[in-house]
Amino acid sequence: MAANRRIRIPWHNFRALGLAAAALMTGYGCGALVRAAEPSPSPPFYPDKMELLVWRDDAGTAHPVQDAQAWQQRRQHVLANMQLVMGPLPQRGREVPLDVQVVETEKLPTLTRQKILYTAGPGDRVPAYLLIPHGLQGRTPAMLCLHGTSGPRGRTAGLGPDYPRYTLELAERGYVTIAPDYVLLGENQTDPAALGYASGTMKGIWDHLRAVDLLASLPEVDPDRLGCIGVSLGGHNSLFVAAMDPRLKVVVTSSGFDSFTDYMGGNLTGWCQTRYMPRIETVYGKDPAKLPFDFPEVLAAIAPRHLYIHAPQSDSNFRLDSVKRCVHAAAAVYALFDAGERLVAVYPPGGHGFPSEAREEAYRFVDRALGRDGKRP
Repeated sequence: MAANRRIRIPWHNFRALGLAAAALMTGYGCGALVRAAEPSPSPPFYPDKMELLVWRDDAGTAHPVQDAQAWQQRRQHVLANMQLVMGPLPQRGREVPLDVQVVETEKLPTLTRQKILYTAGPGDRVPAYLLIPHGLQGRTPAMLCLHGTSGPRGRTAGLGPDYPRYTLELAERGYVTIAPDYVLLGENQTDPAALGYASGTMKGIWDHLRAVDLLASLPEVDPDRLGCIGVSLGGHNSLFVAAMDPRLKVVVTSSGFDSFTDYMGGNLTGWCQTRYMPRIETVYGKDPAKLPFDFPEVLAAIAPRHLYIHAPQSDSNFRLDSVKRCVHAAAAVYALFDAGERLVAVYPPGGHGFPSEAREEAYRFVDRALGRDGKRP
C-alpha cells in the first residue's frame, strides 16, 4: 500500500466481532465522546479478592461458585468493579470507521512494516505499527502487541534501541501484528479526560479494542485466532483488554502485576497517574483494602482462554510471592472449566523484563494456542 493512502474499513465488515455484551455488562461500541453511564446497579464488594469461588447477591449474601456457569455471576461483578476504578467501557453508539492511514511503508526481507494511524473515536487518532508477513497462505493468526513504559511501539516493532521486539519477532514467525502507542506515551499524547475517560487505563483498553477491530477486519487475518502480548505496562494492559474482549484467545503477560495489597508495600501512588487510574487516589484514597478489584480477579476473568504469565524472580516492581498467590487463586477458576493446562506461569531467575529466551518460550505457547507451527510462511 502506498504511503499516506487512507483505507476506509466499513463497520459491517468486522464480521460479528463477538464481544458478548452481556458478559461485558456495559456493552461495547464506538461511540462519540466517551460519556457512557457507570455500571449499574452497583456491584457487590468482595473483601477477599483471592477467594474467587464465591459470588454475592444484591443483599451481600455469599453463594458458592461450584461450576463454570456460577462463575459468570462473579465474573460480571469483576468487570463492573474494574469499571468503578477505570471508568466505564464505552457503550455501542455512533459507530466510527477506523479510517486507517498509512504514513510510512517499509519492506523488510520477510514482512512489510507500516506506520499507521487509526481512529479510536471522533477526533481521536492512535499511532501504531502494523506488520504483515510476506507469503501468507490463507488467513493467519494475529497479535496485539503492547509496549512497556519505556518502549513505545516502534521499539517492539524493531526500531530504535534494543528492546523486547515481540511485534517484529511474532511477525517474523508468521503472525500479523499491531503495536499501538499507549496513552500519553510515544506519539499518542491524547488527554483521556478531554475525551471523557475517567482514566488512561480505560482509554488504553478502548484504543486496544479498536486495534483488535482493525486486525479482525484485515483480509490476511483469521478473526477467530487473535491474541495479545506485553511486558510491564503492556503486561497488565494485556490482561485488562483481554478481560474486556473475549475475541483474544491467548494472552501473554510479562513482568506485569502483583496484588494491589502487595504492590510497593501497599503504596499505590504509581497507579494513580493520569495514564493509569486516578480514582485509586481520588475515590479510594490509595487504600488497597478499599479497591473493588484486584489482579487475581482479572486473571480469572480471562478463563478459560489461554494465559501465559512470565514473572521473574527478582522483579523490582512486582513481588514474586504475590504473583504466585494471584495465579493460585485464578487456577481455581480455570479448574471449573477443566482448563488448568491453559493457565501457565513461569518464574525464571532475573529482573523486571522479558528476555529473548523467555519470549521464545511464550511464542511456543501462543503457537499452540492459536494453531500455528511456529515456522515462517
